[in-house]
Amino acid sequence: MTIHHGHCRCGEAQFEVEGPPLLTAACHCEGCQRMTGSAFSLSALYSEEGFRSLAGETVLGGLKGPTRHYFCKSCLSWLFTRPEGLNAMVNIRTPMLERPEHFPPFAEFYLDQGIPGAATGATRRFTDAPDTDAFFALTREYASWGGRPA
Repeated sequence: MTIHHGHCRCGEAQFEVEGPPLLTAACHCEGCQRMTGSAFSLSALYSEEGFRSLAGETVLGGLKGPTRHYFCKSCLSWLFTRPEGLNAMVNIRTPMLERPEHFPPFAEFYLDQGIPGAATGATRRFTDAPDTDAFFALTREYASWGGRPA
């Protein structure tokens, strides 16, 4: 199984994930726009068992509600999220991985909140977010997609 390493901007917080993600995506919601200072956030979803923190401390950021956003304590880079409703899942910020180009977004969500002209070219596009059943169907579709990493 392939190990993918990641770290924050300053390098203090380090982690690794094992194998291919369950899904890669871009989120165009206003919250992600504000937390990234960009048009969208990029992420790779992994099961909790495939994620390991190796060094550094994290702090909570964002809204601090049921969905938890984790940032490097030192440089405050947004590292990962533990999403509400997706128990035992970790949503890694793709740019924090050492080879982010290996994790192109398969799906993009919340296009209804998106900045005009900001698109990723993702295979699957949604004006909002799919419900739970449709989301897990999307992960099954992603598993057979040729663009996913090893």
